[in-house]
Amino acid sequence: MSANSYNGIKLEPIGPIGIIGHTANTEFVENVSHILSQKRLKRYEEGATPYINRPGYLRSDYIIDSKLIRFQTGEGKLSMGESVRGHDVFIITDCVSQNARFRLTEGEHLISPDDHYRDLLRIVSTCVGKARRINVIMPFVYEGRTETRQNLRASLDCSAMLRQLYKLGVSNLICFDPHDERIQNAVPLMGIEMPKSQYKLTTTLLNNFGSIKIDKQSTVVISPDEMGVSRAIAYSSALQLPLGIFYRDRDYTVKVDGEHPIKTYKFLGDSVEGKDVILIDDMINSGSTMLRTASKLKSMGAKDVYCISPFGLFTDGFRRFDEAYAEGTIRGVVCTNLTYRSPDLLSREWYYDADMVPYIARIIDGLNVDESIYDLINSTTRLSEFVKQMRLGEIFDEFND
Repeated sequence: MSANSYNGIKLEPIGPIGIIGHTANTEFVENVSHILSQKRLKRYEEGATPYINRPGYLRSDYIIDSKLIRFQTGEGKLSMGESVRGHDVFIITDCVSQNARFRLTEGEHLISPDDHYRDLLRIVSTCVGKARRINVIMPFVYEGRTETRQNLRASLDCSAMLRQLYKLGVSNLICFDPHDERIQNAVPLMGIEMPKSQYKLTTTLLNNFGSIKIDKQSTVVISPDEMGVSRAIAYSSALQLPLGIFYRDRDYTVKVDGEHPIKTYKFLGDSVEGKDVILIDDMINSGSTMLRTASKLKSMGAKDVYCISPFGLFTDGFRRFDEAYAEGTIRGVVCTNLTYRSPDLLSREWYYDADMVPYIARIIDGLNVDESIYDLINSTTRLSEFVKQMRLGEIFDEFND
């Protein structure tokens, strides 16, 4: 594909890029802007794009001057120091960030996901009517675990959120590894892209643990429950490794705290004895599922257990993971930097960070000219190619080249 066309269709920038981020993810947003600037400067030096003379195409900084202000009542507002008229605006939000607080009359308040979402609405409503287009990058989908109605008295928060963004004028939503991809059915007229972090998670794991052998005799991919089967299948197919699944055998005759209790965990798959295990889940919330499964695998004779997940929230802290690492139950945990990670987590010996900043910058760069990003978000093909090259001894990272 040439720099200015796709299947013969001429591509033009929608408008100058303007990036707006929450206070909670300032460093991440600054890094995205920096990488984007570097990518476009490199093209300029190579003479590889016809867009250099377009107003605002080549900048040293794409971040829009803005500030979220809080009053002591808890109310807030967004103040912008420059115009976004005619811009292709990309709002990057982290709805589960735990590093932002504001003062109320009687002390500090941790900004909750609901507060973060309300801030997002403030940003969108400020840009409506002025920006050429509004795009929201929300790696962790707000209320993404309430995408289906379990009973007639349950709210559909994720659907309501998506419809509200669409009605406010958001053209595109970019989210990573959603709990259920069917959320897009709530807004069929809004563009929704769902890139996977599979490629970067796996390459980060393999680049840090050279002892892992990607062959059927040495390594197996495991899903900790039946809900994550499709996710684990994607990994096992790309890596050409055998698949194992833990099935939760529930007692459907009773309910405890609104759920049917689990009687036993049943394993479906070949023997894991003496094999390395890549344990996959869509998020690490408290981590109980990961650690329980890792412990079970070790009791079955597994060699080393590696936990990988797009989002490491660690809502119950790190003590249990510290203990599991010290005991040899887990060898390492790999998550992305798409959500906030505390300095305490980053200092852990067992934790490894998969850097998604270049990936986000590349997505913004492509969407700005309405380029098809299918090949970019189709991580299975890229991962298969990476494994092939790894077996030939040619390790590289295409997004950091």
